[in-house]
Amino acid sequence: MITFDEVNIQKGDRTVLSTINWQAQNGENWAIIGGNGSGKSTFLEAIAGKIFPTKGRISKPNYDEIAFVAKDYSFNRIVQAATQYYQQRFNSQDAEISPTVREILQNQIKPIGTVDEKSVDLPPLPYTENELIEAANLLKITHLLERKIVTLSNGETRRTLITLSLLRKPKVLLLDNPFVGLDIESRATLHQVLNQVAVSGIQIIIVTTPKEIPSCITNVIELQNGKIKKISTQISDFQQVIHNSGIKIDAEILALVKKIPAKNDFKYALNMRNVTVTYKGVNVVDGVSWQVKRGEKWALMGPNGSGKSTILSLITGDNPQGYQNDYDLFDCKRGSGESIWDIKHRIGFVSPELHLYFTRQTEVWKAVASGLFDSAGLFKKLTDEERAITDSYLKLLNISHLSERKIYQLSTGEQRQVFLARALVKNPPLLLLDEPCQGLDYEHMIYFRDLVNELVLELNKTLIYVTHYEEEIPACVDKRLSLSKGKVINN
Repeated sequence: MITFDEVNIQKGDRTVLSTINWQAQNGENWAIIGGNGSGKSTFLEAIAGKIFPTKGRISKPNYDEIAFVAKDYSFNRIVQAATQYYQQRFNSQDAEISPTVREILQNQIKPIGTVDEKSVDLPPLPYTENELIEAANLLKITHLLERKIVTLSNGETRRTLITLSLLRKPKVLLLDNPFVGLDIESRATLHQVLNQVAVSGIQIIIVTTPKEIPSCITNVIELQNGKIKKISTQISDFQQVIHNSGIKIDAEILALVKKIPAKNDFKYALNMRNVTVTYKGVNVVDGVSWQVKRGEKWALMGPNGSGKSTILSLITGDNPQGYQNDYDLFDCKRGSGESIWDIKHRIGFVSPELHLYFTRQTEVWKAVASGLFDSAGLFKKLTDEERAITDSYLKLLNISHLSERKIYQLSTGEQRQVFLARALVKNPPLLLLDEPCQGLDYEHMIYFRDLVNELVLELNKTLIYVTHYEEEIPACVDKRLSLSKGKVINN
C-alpha cells in the first residue's frame, strides 16, 4: 500500500504539490492525469523516492521493490560518454564504442575508453538467458539485443527502458508518459504489455493522458495546480474536450521581429538524391530522394526506426555520413566547404530531448539567447541589440514572466515554448520540429500546434514537422513524406 498524508513538495522556492492525501491499495492500478505543470511527474518521483516531501509523510514499499521509468532520455546519458553536441549521437565511432542493448540489460557495460577488455572485471550476469529473452519478447525488442544503444530510435529506447525495469521483477512499476514518442503499433504493443504486467501482480502507476489510459487501470487521480482535483474509478469521467486554442499573437511584437533579417536567398532548403545511411551493414536510410523548396511546409512521418531522426541529422549537418552522400542544403552541395555552424545558423531546431543538453540551472532568457549562437548555453555577454532581440521573442511566445526561472523549474509545456523561442531567435529560414508536442497535455498541444502554425505563416518559414499524431500537425502543412524501414513510401 502507498499512502500520502498531508504531503507538500517543493522544487526550489516553488511549491509543486500541496496538501496531498491519497492512498493506493494493493491490487489497484492508478493513472495520474492533469495539465502541464499540475505536478504529475513530481507525484511519481515522490513515490519513487527521487524527491522528498517538505511537509507530511509518504508510506510506500522499499526502494528496491519500486521500478521507475522516467519520461526523458536521461538513461542515454548514463550509458554514453558525456556529450557536448547533439551530433555526437550519430557519430559512427560513438556507435561502435557504445554498449549493446544486451550489455545494458545484463549490466555488462564497460567503462568508456576501454582498450583491453580483459582488464575489466564485469559483475556476474544478473539474469539468465531465459529471463532476458522472456522480458525482451514481452516488449518485442529481441531483435534489438545486439544493437548499439545509440542507434535505437526513441520508441526502441523507450521499450528497452521498460524491459530493464521489468527484469527487476518489482512490486510497483512507475511509468512517466511511456506512450510519448511511440508510433501507433508500438503504443498498441505497450498497452498489451501493461495489461499482461498487471495480470502478473505488479502494481502499475502511470502518468499519461486520458486518451492513453490502459484498460488495466482501476483508479484515476487528476491533479490541477499541485492539488487533487478529482479521484474516480470511472475513466469516462476524464474525457478530453476538443476546442480551438483561440491563439492571438501580439501584432506589435510580431512587427518588431519581422524586421530581423533572414537569409532566404535559396531555392531549395533541401535536395536529397538517393541518400543512404548505413550502420553495421543495415541501411537505416535507404535511397531517399526528397526536395523541400523555400516556403514549403512538410510533415515527416513514419514508425519508430523508420529513419526520421537520421534524416534530420543529415539536414542539421550532424551525421558524418552526410559527406558520402549526394544532397544540397540551401542550394549548396553538402561537403563543399561549409562548416556545420554555417548550416545550423539557418536552421531552428526543437526536439523533446534538447533540454538535456542544458544545465538544470540555466535561466530561461539565457536558453533563448543561446539560439543566437547555436550553443547549449550562453557563454558570452550579449550586446544591447542581442538582449533586445531575446526579449522580443520572450514576449512573442508569452514567456517573459518565466525569464529568470531555471529550466528545471518549468513544466514540459513551458519548456517547449522556451525552446521554440530559442529556435526562432536568430530568425532562421528553416524550422525543424522533431516531435515538439511530445509530453504535452491536450490543451498545451493544441496551443503549441496553433502557435507554430501562426508563426510559420506570419514569419514565412520553411517547415519540416515530425510527429506520430495527425492532430498535432499544424494546419499550414500541406505536404508529407512518409518513411518505412528507411525507404520513402509516398511523396
